[in-house]
Amino acid sequence: MREFARAKVCIMSGPDSPAEVEVLFNPTEYSLDIQNNYRDSKAGGLEQPVTQFVNGLSRSLSMELYFDTYTDGGGSDVGVKTREFAKLLGVATHEPPRVEFRWGEFAFYGVVEKMAQRFTMFRSDGVPVRAKINVTFKSVKPLPEQLKDPPRNSSDKTKRRTLTADGSIWLIAAKEYGDPRYWRQIARRNRIADPSAIRPGTPLVVPPLDSKRTGGKP
Repeated sequence: MREFARAKVCIMSGPDSPAEVEVLFNPTEYSLDIQNNYRDSKAGGLEQPVTQFVNGLSRSLSMELYFDTYTDGGGSDVGVKTREFAKLLGVATHEPPRVEFRWGEFAFYGVVEKMAQRFTMFRSDGVPVRAKINVTFKSVKPLPEQLKDPPRNSSDKTKRRTLTADGSIWLIAAKEYGDPRYWRQIARRNRIADPSAIRPGTPLVVPPLDSKRTGGKP
């Protein structure tokens, strides 16, 4: 029988790290949102502005977590548990800690962007015994990891480049493919027999890498 997976929040940085905060009840659902950032530029003579892609925005993960001390807990103050949870994910130093929400094979790394507590059941003396926390995690990616990723202007689409006076087909290959040895891909597509004879101002088609042709080699 497969082991029951309990959702948990792992504290990855800050004075409380490393630590794990196990939620009392797994969420019934969660929302994973991804949004891109676009910029509109006015262009004379056109009915609508020209829309250009600027960058991809961070992903966000939202969910509702359920806390209950009435059914199992003797009816103690549920606010104690929700405050402990909020404290671990709050600002302890100069910035919120990095956390990872983990549930089985699913993992989301980031920070807590916002959190709201809602108490839904109370004892006769007014002490809350049931509560819900709406929490939103925002993805973060350290700068070193972003610099290791391929540039957004990657080699998966055909592009057009113009050879500059100080440029060469080898430099274009290095910039677009990450390796100057792939210059033959560009030369083959543009039917260039002698790369050193290309004149500045010559338009060049830069194709996506042909894995079948290269076999992983230039």
